[in-house]
Amino acid sequence: MIDLAWTTRIALRALRVNKMRSALTMLGIIIGVGAVVAMLAIGTGASKQISAQIASMGSNLIMVLPGSSTSGGVRMGGGTQMTLTFDDARAIEGCPSVSDVAPVHNGTAQIVYGNVNWSTQVQGTTPAMLNVRDWPISAGRSFTEDDVRSATKVALIGQTIVDNLFGAIDPVDQIIRIKKIPFRVVGVLHAKGQSPGGLDQDDTILVPITTAQKKLFGTSFPGMVRIIMVKARDANALETAEPEIRGLLRQRHRLTLRQEDDFTIRNLTQMMQVTEQSSRVMTLLLGAIASVSLVVGGIGIMNIMLVSVTERTREIGIRMAIGAKTWDIRLQFILEATILSLAGGIIGIILGVAGSLVLSLAAGWTTSVSPLAATLAFVFSGFVGVFFGFYPAYKASLLNPIDALRYE
Repeated sequence: MIDLAWTTRIALRALRVNKMRSALTMLGIIIGVGAVVAMLAIGTGASKQISAQIASMGSNLIMVLPGSSTSGGVRMGGGTQMTLTFDDARAIEGCPSVSDVAPVHNGTAQIVYGNVNWSTQVQGTTPAMLNVRDWPISAGRSFTEDDVRSATKVALIGQTIVDNLFGAIDPVDQIIRIKKIPFRVVGVLHAKGQSPGGLDQDDTILVPITTAQKKLFGTSFPGMVRIIMVKARDANALETAEPEIRGLLRQRHRLTLRQEDDFTIRNLTQMMQVTEQSSRVMTLLLGAIASVSLVVGGIGIMNIMLVSVTERTREIGIRMAIGAKTWDIRLQFILEATILSLAGGIIGIILGVAGSLVLSLAAGWTTSVSPLAATLAFVFSGFVGVFFGFYPAYKASLLNPIDALRYE
């Protein structure tokens, strides 16, 4: 019967005799595990950052854009022909798969408060925009449907506007000028950060859409809007919401079967999910590439163990002569390789976590160490030790005791 405790003591004693060799043998595993942990931390952090940016855009989003115009046989691209109206947005609200609808009439304007000014995006919309974009208010209140009907000069401002115009001053109930027209700030939007496209979502102002149409940007014809933001009831309703909206708008715009859509429908949620999936694939790819160094470390262990078998041939012969069985010899060398791998794995995890924290602080990257990734890297390092330690152990167990005792 194999005495595991005794064999383990022998393996540890053999490793202590050659401390420098053991340390150098572990180096490949340390680098491999550290690289896996660090790369997965970087990839996971990037994936979480993208997920947070996607969540900040809102859930179950569909965007309806105006169509394209044609001049001299040249199509000018989407949004060059204003084909959407405020009434279209109201009609879309009646679609069974739709939860909220927010038309948008936007433009860039210079904002002035006191002797400070800032150029930003002003979005004329309805109170439903806050539900469509899942955008809470951190201070004050939202404007109302009455404000939309009356084209009231009130505004909701983003956190970037607060920082650049007001500083430490409470912006609620303050008067700002948009294109020299006075607006009263009724609320502050909760900070959202960057969009997946890298734009600052907080650098914006929301005003009633009728105010934007009549007093700020004007319209080519009454009721024109630039974008219609639609929120489906849930993720499952996205697939049915698109054809419902398309059919409704084609009917309202009196398009025949042979005519193309004079609008464009984009499912932002699906587009952002593709981006998130790409980030996850990249994370796995980084982990797979880093795992190659673990295999290289395993090959290093096998080479060193083969050298060790050759150097300790006489020792193996003595053990066999006093009664050690084949599996006693195999187990000793497998344990030596496994101990080296697991010890290297522990040190590699510590260095990988430390490395990811240094990258996060020095380079400003978002990193996230996954306990599961660290555990898998540790288990895989142990597997590498067993796998690459088996052949040297097998070779040692096949030695002839008499030949081994004669070996010099």
